[in-house]
Amino acid sequence: MTTLVKVTQDGRRLEVKGFGIYLDGVLEGVEVAEVGAHPLKWKILHLMPEATHVVGRVALTREEADLVFKALKEAQDQMLADPKAIAERFRIAAMWKAREQGIE
Repeated sequence: MTTLVKVTQDGRRLEVKGFGIYLDGVLEGVEVAEVGAHPLKWKILHLMPEATHVVGRVALTREEADLVFKALKEAQDQMLADPKAIAERFRIAAMWKAREQGIE
């Protein structure tokens, strides 16, 4: 299931698909961070004062972050009940591991 979170100012779609958060179809992140914990929080808040969370390079408002959390919770609930969803989670984890090692 795909959940549209927002469309960026330049027209790209931020969507939650399974356990991944995608920007225009490219994996942007698998977790949401609070702006207060981000090393560039002052720059983020200067550009988007209403930002409360970030996913990769994308700042989110509280409402957008809540949409992401809800979609990720739904994905987790599906995973706990569906063997195919478990395989998808392992696929995403392997993809991130490959990215960390420089294999894309």
